[in-house]
Amino acid sequence: MENFRENFKVTLDRIEEGNAVLLVRDDESVKINIPLFLLPAESKEGDILDITITRDVQETEDAKERVSGLLEKLKNKNQGTK
Repeated sequence: MENFRENFKVTLDRIEEGNAVLLVRDDESVKINIPLFLLPAESKEGDILDITITRDVQETEDAKERVSGLLEKLKNKNQGTK
C-alpha cells in the first residue's frame, strides 16, 4: 500500500445513529465510518481530528502464537479420541 500514512487528519462530518462519519482531509472524498464511542467525548460535527494507525508487531506475533497453541491442543485432543 504505497499511499499509506500512519498519521492523518479527518473532519467529523456528521453523526448518524451512534456512528461518526469522518472525511479524510486531503480532498474529503474518502469516508470513514466509526462508532462514536471511539472518539473523544467532546467531539462534535465540524471538528478536525488527528488519527494515528500503527502496526503492533509484537501483539500480532503473540496472537499468532496463541492461535497456533490452541490449534495444536485441539489437534492433539482429536488424535487422542480416535
